[in-house]
Amino acid sequence: MIFHMTRRALAASEPRLLWKFAWNCGWKGIRSVQLFKRRIRHGVYFPPFLNLSLTSACNLRCTGCWVDVDRPAQHLAAAALNKLIVEAQRHGNSFFGLLGGEPFMYPQLFDVLAAHPGCYFQIFTNGHFLTDDNAARLRRLGNVTPLISIEGNALISDQRRGRAGVFDRSLRGLETAVRHKLITGVATSVCQNNISDLLTEAWLDELIRRGVLYVWFYTYRPVGPQPAPELALRPEQVLQLRRFCVEMRRRKPIGLIDAYWDDSGRALCPAATGISHHISPAGFIEPCPIIQFAGAHIADHGGDLFKTFTESDYLREFRKLAAATTRGCLILERPDLLREFALRHNLRDTTARQTALAELAALQPRGSQHTPGQEIPEEYWPYRLAKKYWFFGFGAYS
Repeated sequence: MIFHMTRRALAASEPRLLWKFAWNCGWKGIRSVQLFKRRIRHGVYFPPFLNLSLTSACNLRCTGCWVDVDRPAQHLAAAALNKLIVEAQRHGNSFFGLLGGEPFMYPQLFDVLAAHPGCYFQIFTNGHFLTDDNAARLRRLGNVTPLISIEGNALISDQRRGRAGVFDRSLRGLETAVRHKLITGVATSVCQNNISDLLTEAWLDELIRRGVLYVWFYTYRPVGPQPAPELALRPEQVLQLRRFCVEMRRRKPIGLIDAYWDDSGRALCPAATGISHHISPAGFIEPCPIIQFAGAHIADHGGDLFKTFTESDYLREFRKLAAATTRGCLILERPDLLREFALRHNLRDTTARQTALAELAALQPRGSQHTPGQEIPEEYWPYRLAKKYWFFGFGAYS
């Protein structure tokens, strides 16, 4: 399977882009995790991967979205963004997830990408702004992979994303990215109204035919001002998702990413392990994108990001609370505990709507990826080794 995936990558992209990916994301990513593992032996936590929400602006209005897309747009200041990337690089980081809103609506996006050729950026996008001009610019930069969100078939996509023609426009963006030989991925928040269409071999085969090199399936989380809990997966469906990914990794020449299980199939939370945290468009440091509370800002300590992260009481206490409560998702399983935690630490509601506490109070506890006794271990050895040594557990639950 490695041979088939390599052959596909060589045909779909070009050596310069593949080298950038292998070096900036692969080798440097492994190195950043090794540095992280060394630091945590001494109780020092600085995440090797940061998710950065550049803007709250978006052209869509998706069901279940937690971003304040209906409020005046917030943009992470370009100077502050560049500074934090440089600060993170000083401590070994090279990979950054760029979120929104819609990152292509961030005015300085291409300037930021060009300013950091030694980094690698994964842009979470709906694909609507992947024009020929933009895709050509990304190809010249070479340090970017677009991850295009597709949330269902044509009918479901329009329903979920609040606009007409969303599916077709996303596919056009995907086709443009592939035509310009970008390393292109597709992401899906798996929920009740798309699991039967997109969690299938037929959909994977279609993506392979279209030139997509990797996919990321993750579970829908009913959060935000319009959580739509009826879309959340049942426990047996979460296991179905896990089983599908494990089986398809052995059989399909396409990368399948997940961030919520380790090599043994045990659930985990990236924020609980400390391997990843989130920075909001206003510069607030949050445990993860869907937990919109913060007790620190990137401007704290004169912009010394390492000091702010490593001396943060609330992040340290969050990691302890999450690891002691569940290996799964705290906001799904125990929203009451998370609310108490936010109140106890006097955390700031980082939303523009200022209703995050009320939203937590209204959430009903539900299952997450934590299903003790039903673990599904990784079967394909490259994924098993990568997860065991470079990308996931690291003692948070020991």
